[in-house]
Amino acid sequence: MSAEPSPQATRSRAHPRPPEHRPVRGRAAAALASAAPALGAYAAVRAIGLVVFWVAAAGAGKDAFHLLAERWDSVWYQRVAENGYGYTVPLADGGIHSDLAFFPLLPALERGIAEVTPLGLAGAGLLVAWVAGLLAAWGIFAVGARLYGRRAGVALAALWGVYPTAFVQSMAYTETLFTALAAWSLYAVLTRRWIVAGALCVLAGLTRPSAAALIAALAITAAATLVREYRAGATDGIVRRNGRMLAGVIVAPLGWLAYVVFVAVREGSPFAYFDVQAQWGNSIDGGAALASFILGLPLPGALGLCAALAGLGWLVYLCVRQRQPLPVLVYGIAVVVISLIGSGYFGSRPRLMMPAFPLLLPPAVALLRLRSTARAATVLAVLAAASAAYGAWTLLGSGPP
Repeated sequence: MSAEPSPQATRSRAHPRPPEHRPVRGRAAAALASAAPALGAYAAVRAIGLVVFWVAAAGAGKDAFHLLAERWDSVWYQRVAENGYGYTVPLADGGIHSDLAFFPLLPALERGIAEVTPLGLAGAGLLVAWVAGLLAAWGIFAVGARLYGRRAGVALAALWGVYPTAFVQSMAYTETLFTALAAWSLYAVLTRRWIVAGALCVLAGLTRPSAAALIAALAITAAATLVREYRAGATDGIVRRNGRMLAGVIVAPLGWLAYVVFVAVREGSPFAYFDVQAQWGNSIDGGAALASFILGLPLPGALGLCAALAGLGWLVYLCVRQRQPLPVLVYGIAVVVISLIGSGYFGSRPRLMMPAFPLLLPPAVALLRLRSTARAATVLAVLAAASAAYGAWTLLGSGPP
């Protein structure tokens, strides 16, 4: 993407600007201008959520800042940021919850920001989450716009902002940070910037274990590319021709692997990371815990949950039918699968699926068929209000799962 040179770019020779800076700044400015409607729509729907929550918290006599920044996983991340790893909580059943279950990028950012600004760790965590939310919306827009046009990209970013558990996007959690890295990594793959894609995947692997979905998306896409070229008979120089792609794929899992190795060395066991996750109830059981949860519900609840899962399956089908590019499709489906086959608490699964923004591409395209900006805005406003009400109710209750 390019932009016309600005008047400042033609200033006199007495104050020359290095020519290599002009194209980069021009492209960045043009990209930001193109994404401005998406960023505005995302900020607007998230602002609705925050205002509704702040009013509800004030009415309930609760501290809104505390509920957003100093609760549940946020506390664990801030403890790592302040003291490093090593904190454990013994459980009544003899188990142990260890802070090694939490990946290091968010705590590192919190500590760095707290050391150079007046913000404490809690405020730094919110700053990271909110800035990352905007970067995620920008990346989501970039993917949607490249595939289906700018209007689809705007709708996609806005829909991600009204996701049922979008209130977590306003908390000191890792959802926005991970989604930003994943969205821009996928965009880099779509634009064949494989080294950038791999580097962003490394950072995603230092953020959340669900980076496995992104790693799989890059690896499967690269494998499919090589197979396609091989079958087409283009075998001469196939490695040299795809060198940057192969380098990006090789680099991609290093962040995730580095943390797994770190935990293994620290605990003296090659499978220590997986043992830590199992203590938190996050082992992989192939969906047995989900099936057991459904079977334990009263019949109306079980039927309702099955209907919701059927709706999720329908969304996945629509993504396949939409012929989404392979990396985007694999990433979205893999995030869903990872979220469903774990043994963790059921209530956390919608939050764990939130980074799977490609699932929202079919609804985003459908929203454009309204052929009226006013109608689309009305739909988004209704969804934003519903998401805000659910978020306020959840945060003022038991809190995010």
